[in-house]
Amino acid sequence: MTHLKIEGMSCQHCVAAVNEALAEVNGVERVLKVDLDSGIAEIEGDADTQALLAAVREEGYEATVA
Repeated sequence: MTHLKIEGMSCQHCVAAVNEALAEVNGVERVLKVDLDSGIAEIEGDADTQALLAAVREEGYEATVA
């Protein structure tokens, strides 16, 4: 499982955009959650961490490994 810290989300639309972007990355089995309050995303699967970070950044948010 991969945990990412997402910065810049301010609403549920942001959460949905990040969730969708992460779900489209090769190797993601399931996005367990993207939490607006904590800014933490939990992802199951064997996706490349750099690809996950890039997907979030392409949506306009900052991401780091939590």
